[in-house]
Amino acid sequence: MEKQLEKEKNKRKRKLNVNQDELRTFSKKKMRKGKDKIKSVKDNRSKEEHKKINITKAEEEDEDDTDSEDDIEDREIKEGIEAEEIDGEGMDSEEGSLNEFGTGHLRWKDDMVQRAADAFLQRQKDTPNLRKLVYGVDDTENDSDDEEELGGLFTVSRKSTDEKKQRKGMNDFDSSVFPVDVVRDWTNEELKEMIADCFVTGKWSADEDAKTLLDQDDEVYGDFEDLETGIIHKAKTTEDDDDDDEEEENDDGDDKKEDGEEDQKKEMTKREKFLEKKRKLKEAFDAAYDNADGGSSYYDDLKQQMNQQAELNRKEFEDMDDDIRTQYEGFRPGMYVRVEVANMPCEFVNNFDPAYPMVIGGLLSSEENIGYVQMRIKKHRWYPKILKTRDPLIFSLGWRRFQTIPLFSIEDHNGRRRLLKYTPEHMHCMATIWGPITPQGTGFLALQTVAGRMPGFRIAATGAVTDIDKSLHIVKKLKLIGTPIKIHKNTAFIKGMFNTTLEVARFEGASVKTVSGIRGQIKKAIKTPEGAFRASFEDKILKSDIVFLRGWIPVFMPKFYNPVQTLLLPKGEKDNWTGMRTVGQLRKDNNVAVPLNKDSLYKPIERKPKVFRELRIPRELQRALPFKDKPQEKFKRKKNAISRMRAVVREPEERQAAALVHQMTTLYNERKRQERSRMAARVEEHKKKMSVLEEKKDERQKKAKREIYKLLGKMKKKPK
Repeated sequence: MEKQLEKEKNKRKRKLNVNQDELRTFSKKKMRKGKDKIKSVKDNRSKEEHKKINITKAEEEDEDDTDSEDDIEDREIKEGIEAEEIDGEGMDSEEGSLNEFGTGHLRWKDDMVQRAADAFLQRQKDTPNLRKLVYGVDDTENDSDDEEELGGLFTVSRKSTDEKKQRKGMNDFDSSVFPVDVVRDWTNEELKEMIADCFVTGKWSADEDAKTLLDQDDEVYGDFEDLETGIIHKAKTTEDDDDDDEEEENDDGDDKKEDGEEDQKKEMTKREKFLEKKRKLKEAFDAAYDNADGGSSYYDDLKQQMNQQAELNRKEFEDMDDDIRTQYEGFRPGMYVRVEVANMPCEFVNNFDPAYPMVIGGLLSSEENIGYVQMRIKKHRWYPKILKTRDPLIFSLGWRRFQTIPLFSIEDHNGRRRLLKYTPEHMHCMATIWGPITPQGTGFLALQTVAGRMPGFRIAATGAVTDIDKSLHIVKKLKLIGTPIKIHKNTAFIKGMFNTTLEVARFEGASVKTVSGIRGQIKKAIKTPEGAFRASFEDKILKSDIVFLRGWIPVFMPKFYNPVQTLLLPKGEKDNWTGMRTVGQLRKDNNVAVPLNKDSLYKPIERKPKVFRELRIPRELQRALPFKDKPQEKFKRKKNAISRMRAVVREPEERQAAALVHQMTTLYNERKRQERSRMAARVEEHKKKMSVLEEKKDERQKKAKREIYKLLGKMKKKPK
């Protein structure tokens, strides 16, 4: 034991010597900066040592108060060794353990957990005060309670010392230090049970369960976003909730509800009231927007309000006369009124039929104008015929019924409005009419005729107004054909496509194409023939090629608007109004046949077989060819060659007939020769006359040019 005590003393002395040597090696500059820190550390160490000395004094009653620091350390070492001897298991004696493992091994291994906990607590206590290190200690405060007097009459009021001390104490508290006064043993089962329910995994009651409380908070205080309007509704604070509760209580008092409900609300807690209010708001929101449970919608509420207002008006004006009542609320539905209409035609009065119904409506000021109206139209699926462009239709549009001529068109991908000859099957198209200006989105229906009773379905088309435009941009396809006159490499002169030079100038720069697919461009018109032009192509074309031009020309629409005037007809003829008839109806009524265009008929295509010329190889090339590749000429024998070589002896009658035929042939040939000579003479004479005329024409042109140049020269010579 004594040897062990001496060893421990020597170790501690060596440690102290090493620490002192390290402190001496610090520079003076560092020593000045850390002077306050070192002082605070030394003070804490001295306090701890004094505490240890006092504890040992209290535990050891037999020892004196004048024990030295070395004796205290000896006693601590002895107590540690005795504890090791008591707690050691599997060791026979103290000597055996020392001999087997050594004193150093037992010393550092014993009470490792306890020493680590003590070291942690010591570090927490020894943490330096950051406020003192940064700002230093402020001793300039004057804690005197003397009150300063001004002129012997007034005193300067100051805060009490208690408030100063309290504020100073709060500022002096170092929040970076975590002092631990009592160390608890967390291995104890009682302490574990005490903190077990502080975590989420603990056993909570139904009212205090964390998940339940979070769900209630989301339901009560959660924010939500209105997906229809995009407005984010924030949760209200407790102060707003209190105000809402107070307003709710005031509203309940104003509404004078039953006493039982009021007593029940008084008994409800503040949280229950808030939850009840939120539940009602949620039900109102669901009823207004979702309407999932079949509740009243916004339209139903509006209708109910109108009914309530009508009932209130009826009760209010029930005792009034109709003349006075109409001045307040106007004419009610179901009342008989008298209408005076000015500027009515006399036929309406003369042919008035009380049994024929009339509908009276009003028009806006903008609807009284007439212009181009664009519509989206579709032929009705039950109507048996397709509709043709420029055939008159009767439209029922708004308050009007009128007859007009529509133009059907369709819009291409590039925005071009292309004219259609007929309406497409089972598909919408665009229609342009000349009629009254009507707001967009107004629906309409179209009829071919309103005269008599038609068998079958008579509604021809339906649709709606899409646009109101005062201009018309509808085009139709134009295909022109021409033939080449003269061809020179990639340039050709084309005729037959245009009639005048002005038409050629209108289409300069347009693209043309041949049937074989060679593309070209119109360049410029030529003098003769009229309407011919010069064009350049990608490749040389043939004289047999046909050149065609694809173009677009605007379509002009007739401004036809004919209101249906059935009310002006006599009583028996109101259902026989016809208006303009179609071209087909006119041909049928007048027994006129449909004109036949031969070019529009389908004809069988007949192409003559191409006959190629016989292949002829030059003689020089034939000589250079090998024998197997040389063309073999096959000489055909002439038929009746032997018969030609025979002598024919004619009879006298045959000789006379042959002589007569020979004479007639000779006379005919002589007459032809004389005619040719006379024709040549006439041609020569004509050429001479034409040459004389050409010379006279040239002289006149030269003379006119000289006169023009003289005038131009005189105009230039005149001074300005």
